[in-house]
Amino acid sequence: MQCPAGTSRTIGKREPNWLQVEVSIIYLPDRCCGNCIPCVPGDMSAPVFQVTLEKVLGITTVSSSGLTSDPNTGLIAYPAGSVVVLLHPLRNQQNHILNGSKKPFTAVAFSHDGKHLATGESGHRPCVRVWEVRGSQVAEVQSYKHGVSCVAFSSNSGYIVSVGYQHDMTVSVWDWRKGSIVASNKVSSEVLSVSFSQDSSYFITAGNRHVKFWYLDASREQQVYGTVPLIGRSGLLNDHKTSVFCGVACGRGLVASNTYCVTSSGLLCLFNRVRYLEAWVDLKTSSASCLAVSEDFIFCGCADGVIRVFSPDRLQYLTTLQRPHLLGAEQG
Repeated sequence: MQCPAGTSRTIGKREPNWLQVEVSIIYLPDRCCGNCIPCVPGDMSAPVFQVTLEKVLGITTVSSSGLTSDPNTGLIAYPAGSVVVLLHPLRNQQNHILNGSKKPFTAVAFSHDGKHLATGESGHRPCVRVWEVRGSQVAEVQSYKHGVSCVAFSSNSGYIVSVGYQHDMTVSVWDWRKGSIVASNKVSSEVLSVSFSQDSSYFITAGNRHVKFWYLDASREQQVYGTVPLIGRSGLLNDHKTSVFCGVACGRGLVASNTYCVTSSGLLCLFNRVRYLEAWVDLKTSSASCLAVSEDFIFCGCADGVIRVFSPDRLQYLTTLQRPHLLGAEQG
């Protein structure tokens, strides 16, 4: 309850990348009505400020690793500076996770049961953190110097893979419940996306002239105490060695052995179980940025809000999803 003698106002704070944060500030003065709940009884010698984050306008992600959704509930998560916005799209309602270190978030990923969210951040000695969706932090690990470009949960939610910025040149797998890194190795290319296989036995990193398969089972077989070196094998790119692979997703169901990538130039690529680039199709767009794969469909995010849909077995074109109406436009 607010003192009638005080004031309440909503202010907008602008930050880089066109991010605007709306907060409500309630000011309770030292001289007040004397009757309201905040004023009696108590010490009225100093003003009281109460700040509540109501809404965040804007997004600071720079790649597909900065946007994720929970397939169980439809909840969407994305970074906005040092805040992760949890958006309920049907209710148009926001919840927020605030980074106590004040470092900006750079990557987000839900666990497959939707109960936890992994985040990466940038800045001096950045951390990979795990949060309950309700907002409390449950784990963290620090192994980078500059920033974290990608994070992903394994399919059984037991492990998290994280990739550092290009200057860190490190990919790590850690047991987040124990807070320990179990496997790690160097990666020389800029990595933009990462995806775990359905059985959690390997994961794939994709980026600038880079598609690489990392095998956890083979790494565990090494007789090494402590953190073991990850074993990785490069994808066979053929004529696409100069492409930027900006999105990657492992197959599901009957095509679980396949791996799908999109390039920034607008190609959808299929890698088979032996890492060979077996097929590709032109998305008929100026650029592509991301993809999502289910047992029945491949959804490719393209320029101008276009989404192309393909079948995962033969890369057969199925349809194009309509772009949403412009904000404020009347729908006939």
